[in-house]
Order: sequence, then structure tokens, then C-alpha cells
Amino acid sequence: MAIGRRTLGKGLAATSVALPAIAPRWAGAQRNADMLRVVFRDAVPNVDPYFNSQRTGLILGHQAWDGLVHRDPESFRIVPALATAWSWVNTTTLDFELRRGVKFHDGSDFGADDVVYTLNTVANPDSRVATPSNYAWMDRAEKTGDLTVRLHLKRPTPAALEYLALVTGIWPKSYRERVGPDGYARAPVGTGPYRITRVDSASLVEYERFDGYYAGGPKGRPAIRRLSARFVPDAATELTELLSGRVDWIWNMNPDQLDNVNRLPNLQSVRQESMRIGFLQLDASGRSGAGNPMTNLKVRQAVWHAIDREAIAAKLITGGSRVPPAPCYPSQFGCDAAAAVLYDYNPVKARQLLAEAGFPNGFDVELTSYVQPRQWSEAVQNYLQAVGIRARLNLLQVAAAIQRAWRGELPMYMGSWGSYSVNDVSAFLPNWFGGGNDDYARDPELQRLIEEGGSTNDEEVRARAYSAAIRRVTEQAYWMPLHTYVNTYAFSKQLNFTPFRDELPRFYLASWR
Repeated sequence: MAIGRRTLGKGLAATSVALPAIAPRWAGAQRNADMLRVVFRDAVPNVDPYFNSQRTGLILGHQAWDGLVHRDPESFRIVPALATAWSWVNTTTLDFELRRGVKFHDGSDFGADDVVYTLNTVANPDSRVATPSNYAWMDRAEKTGDLTVRLHLKRPTPAALEYLALVTGIWPKSYRERVGPDGYARAPVGTGPYRITRVDSASLVEYERFDGYYAGGPKGRPAIRRLSARFVPDAATELTELLSGRVDWIWNMNPDQLDNVNRLPNLQSVRQESMRIGFLQLDASGRSGAGNPMTNLKVRQAVWHAIDREAIAAKLITGGSRVPPAPCYPSQFGCDAAAAVLYDYNPVKARQLLAEAGFPNGFDVELTSYVQPRQWSEAVQNYLQAVGIRARLNLLQVAAAIQRAWRGELPMYMGSWGSYSVNDVSAFLPNWFGGGNDDYARDPELQRLIEEGGSTNDEEVRARAYSAAIRRVTEQAYWMPLHTYVNTYAFSKQLNFTPFRDELPRFYLASWR
């Protein structure tokens, strides 16, 4: 693969990558309703979406599990799914009427026991779900009839239905209790439009259309009978697989390739901004060890001034990428850009701050990232090195980087967060600043503000608390929002596929022309 470099500014370089010299074999591709083949670059350690925090895991789960409610991908309106109706009894009590006639993939009947079992299990801290903040607002669920359930909340949670729609698939109680969590991960059962037929967490997940999907289900009956999702190690392999005709769909390829792919007769590439935010997290609390320079506020501020985020968004990410002022996606409730303390690109100021902090000659530090394409991480590395921060880039697979982050080992950590597509900052701020595995600030005042914003239905109180939290995050330079993501999709021209801004590819809506 030939690689040429072009300079986009100090510290920032992008690559122009020639397409591999592979004779396309589209004649042998799956151009019928029988199979859709997709690939991802990050294998998930557990296909059960409760036990991985990766976007790929959420996508895989979305094809096979349904929740009580569903969020329409175009209007973001909450619509019925496993529940046909719901009502607020008070600010912390939610009643559901469940749908009759729903079957799990193993043929067993869906009912209230399954809902109560699932919600009570994932709300229990002992279950060790991957993202506890998604379920920490739940107190308990109780069965009030064969097809009725009452959910008690620990506190008012305005975004409750969003969480129930996007990250709360329902397990079959009797089956999961019988096989156990490990057995369930190897042979999962849900109620979604596809059923999982094979799982190899290192290489693939295979699906088959579930012809017993309930009438009136919001996802509908898939037009394509089988779905194969494979995992490959890198972007080059992913693109090679598409060009060789071994797969039909990829995403998040290097945007430099978009025009090249669109010149090919049987492929197309499109772009769509998503709710995902690229970030650089700094270990302000010193979790990664004594002597970590990131515990010094002036060092953290120097990092913010060192990186030209506007250039990265406009010239490297492209496609309409933006630099969010606040650590959240602009459309989310509570994402107050006006509350954010702003840092301009100012390498002179960065070097001055480093000198004031006692590092006139800079320092060495590890920069851990799972971000692909690689040059996105290298751009941040180059900007840091230009002001004397000699960052050693350690590029890992997603799961490995997350594991190291949770162990508190990373002084500088570059990644991305899609909020599970929940359009509320309660899906953003608590994960990164609420005291959990991903929190490298460990700021009690910040935690108090986030708790205050998440404990009431009063929008004014929520907005005020979240604005104060955003000001503190940016004032203390804990966590730098780098850019919004713009997903680049490439797939067969014979495939009807629609991308949505919530970053959830819906393969059950795809079809072959």
C-alpha cells in the first residue's frame, strides 16, 4: 500500500493512501436476499451488550435484542416495542403494559418475569455491567401482573425512556438462569429481528432472520435472511476485504479513501456526522502513578493550548466535523457550550505554561489510544511534541485500551464516546466524571454537580447543575473534546443502506436491490 504524506499545519499530517492493487471480485459477492457480510475492526469481549462498552457491541446487540421501548432513528420519538404502553405514576415510578404473543429466539414466551429479572440484575452493582451509569438510576422492578411491570427509580430520571430504548435489552429469565452468564454470552437469546446463531468473540458473530419476530415490532422483519459480522485487525485489512468482494459493508474507513471508492463501479461511500466525540483525557488525579505531570493544572492547560483542534476537525476528520466547546454532543440536553472555558490553539502559551509548571524542557509521557486511522492519534502526538511534550504513542485495540484505562494506568488517553446515542448529558458526564472506572478527575465537587443534575426532573435545576459541571471540567482542563466524528461508510451499490446520526447501523432495515 503506497503512502504519501501531506502537511496540514504544524504537527498535523494526513495520509493519502492508494487503494490496494486487488482485482475486484464483485461478481462473486452476495447480491441476493440471503446474506449480508460486514466487518468491524474491534472484536468485542462479550457479545452481550451489557458487558462491553464498545460501539461495536451496541451495534451487534441492537440487531438481536429489543427493549421495552424503541427510539425512532429519524424523529428520535420513543415508540412501543416489548411494551405497548407506559405511564408515569409519579416522578420516580414508571408503569409498563407488555406486549402479548412475543417469543424469544428459543421459542419461549416473553413476560413480566423476564423484564423484572433483567432490570433488577443490571441495576445491581454486583452484576458489574460495563457501564453502570446507564442503569444506576434504577432502584427495582416489580411484577404487577403477567404482562405488567412497575419500575421504581432511585431518583427522577428524565432520560429514563431513552436508556430503556437504547441500552436495555431484555433477557429470557429461565434460559439465562439455566445456562449462566458465561453460557448466555456464548449462545445468547433475545427477541430482536435477528437471532444469533454463532459467536466467536475473537473473530465473528453470525445471525439468521428470526421469523418469529413479533407482529408490530418497531424494527420490522429483515429483508436479508443472514448476517455475518467479522472482526479484522486494522483499516487496511478492512478495506482489502471490501475491495476483494469478501464483504459487503464497512465503516469508519480513512476518509481519504472516499473519493477513490466512489470511483469504483460497484461500490459507494457516504458520510454522516454522529453523536460521537473524540477526546483526550488527562490523569489529573494521579491514578497512573506518582510524578505524573498531568496532576498539574498548568500542564493540562498547556496540553489544551498545544493542539489545533480546528485543524484536526477540518483537515483530517473532514466531512463537517466540529470541535465541541463542552464535553458532550451539542444536541444533548444540558450540553451548554456557553459554560465552557475556551482554549485557543496557542503553542507559545503552551510552552510558557509548561515552564511555569516546572517543565521548561518538556517531559516524556505515554499517550495511549485506540483511535483509527492511526494518523488521527499521530496528529495529537505531533502537536504535543511541538511544544516539548514527548508523547510515546501506544496504539491498542479498543478492548485492551479500555481495560488499561479502567485499571487507572493511563496518564494520557485518547478515545471516543458516543453516549450510547442517548440525547442527554446524563449519558456523558457521569461516565467520565462520576467516580467510576473511567474517571481520571476524581473531583468531589464535580461529582456533586453531576449527581444534582441527574436527580431531578426540573429542567432549570438540571441545566444549572450541568452548566456548572461543564465549566469545572473545562476550567480544570480534565478532558478535552477534540472533534465530532463523521462516520464514513462504504458498501456495495446494490445494497440499500441508510446511515443515521445516532451511529447505529440498522442492518435489519437493509435490503438488496
